[in-house]
Amino acid sequence: MAFNYISAAEAASLIKHGYNIGLSGFTPAGTAKAVTHALAEIAEAEHAKGNPFQVGIFTGASTGDACDGILSRVKAIRYRAPYTTNADFRKAVNNGEIAYNDIHLSQMAQEVRYGFMGKVNVAIIEACEVTEDGKIYLTAAGGIAPTVCRLADQIIVELNAAHSKNAMGLHDVYEPLDPPYRREIPIYKPSDRIGKPYIQVDPKKIAGVVETNWPDEARSFADADPLTDKIGQNVADFLAADMKRGIIPPTFLPLQSGVGNIANAVLGALGRDKTIPPFEMYTEVIQNSVIGLIREGRVKFGSACSLTVTNDCLEGIYNDMDFFRDKLVLRPSEISNSPEVVRRLGVISINTAIEADLYGNVNSTHIGGTKMMNGIGGSGDFTRNAYISIFTCPSVAKEGKISAIVPMVSHHDHTEHDVNIIITEQGVADLRGKSPKERAQAIIENCAHPDYKNILWDYLKLTDGKAQTPQAVRAALGMHAELAKSGDMKNVDWALYK
Repeated sequence: MAFNYISAAEAASLIKHGYNIGLSGFTPAGTAKAVTHALAEIAEAEHAKGNPFQVGIFTGASTGDACDGILSRVKAIRYRAPYTTNADFRKAVNNGEIAYNDIHLSQMAQEVRYGFMGKVNVAIIEACEVTEDGKIYLTAAGGIAPTVCRLADQIIVELNAAHSKNAMGLHDVYEPLDPPYRREIPIYKPSDRIGKPYIQVDPKKIAGVVETNWPDEARSFADADPLTDKIGQNVADFLAADMKRGIIPPTFLPLQSGVGNIANAVLGALGRDKTIPPFEMYTEVIQNSVIGLIREGRVKFGSACSLTVTNDCLEGIYNDMDFFRDKLVLRPSEISNSPEVVRRLGVISINTAIEADLYGNVNSTHIGGTKMMNGIGGSGDFTRNAYISIFTCPSVAKEGKISAIVPMVSHHDHTEHDVNIIITEQGVADLRGKSPKERAQAIIENCAHPDYKNILWDYLKLTDGKAQTPQAVRAALGMHAELAKSGDMKNVDWALYK
């Protein structure tokens, strides 16, 4: 059948107040842009008339400013899940203007399928190609696109010329069956392909095709500095030592790495360490650093959900697809982040913490325990199921006024039961096989900043040393209370809690 080619404004007019819309993409890579931009204009016009206009948004992870940002600014979002990174969206969430549901990324598609969040009225899918028999070829990310395409009443395709048709074949589209019919996900090495290179839909559901030429709102990260370099080197040295003593097989194991400057520094250090053999990635996001390591032969294969790279890097991948075709695969997020597959492959996970406490509990989402930063993302999917789970962070923030090592985390995302290793620029705390008291000693001595070591030891003196997990309940959040009061955790006075 011939598709109806329509404008972004015409496509947006299909979306009504109260609808739930499902989006392609994972990070700003591969997400809708033109239709959500036009939808913001509709919302603004309706609000000016005194009419309500808000929608629910289901995504794979964060989006770009053309979605999360602009829709937040015109107050067009009622509900949104899961992860996000947009500053305007974050402000709206923390002001109580948006009902934000922070979900493990591996669970997002299935919770939509299970009906936990309501109906999907319209799916907006970015594609590099769409065929008359209903094959949609995605661009730079998998996300939850297969699920929302299947469930939505209508599908709008953004056919984006900014993405080369060379991307066709990059994806491995696979949806597991739902219980009680679910079977194992048959991935036994990162390079296994188990699905199709496209999403197959009923072409009658495609309400319109919007032609665009809108590059991804790519994010670049600052160059490594002495702090991130030191953290990265500490990670590489730790992994090399574990391999030398036989904890990690001599072939090494697949890696998962989060997003950002520290992740890039870690991968850079691993790439330079020639005692570590070329390795594979089974991760959610591939950044520029991984592409560079693939070109150098240090990374043999990259399995992910998205290419969260700069636009020049993405263009280089598309231009060199003959080289990358057997070295990259993009999967839906429930597959890239599948706990089953992560545990089977023995993935080593490396993620970033906001803060960690003396016993290895980690907060990766909330500032001061209440203000959402971005969300848990996929860190929980990998951490609980990893062969070795690692969290990294600088030991202090805000010119030393905030310690990343605290008596008790102000918000709890990853429990002590799931966290194996904590690494700062100060050193490495190996928590494996240690009791809570032994963990506290290792974390203070190896990870805390020198300005905070005595403060943390003094905190422990307030506790009942006979306890299995010593904690002075009244004082446990004392450093956070002092930060709120004076702006500097170092000013905490434990005498007030005796």
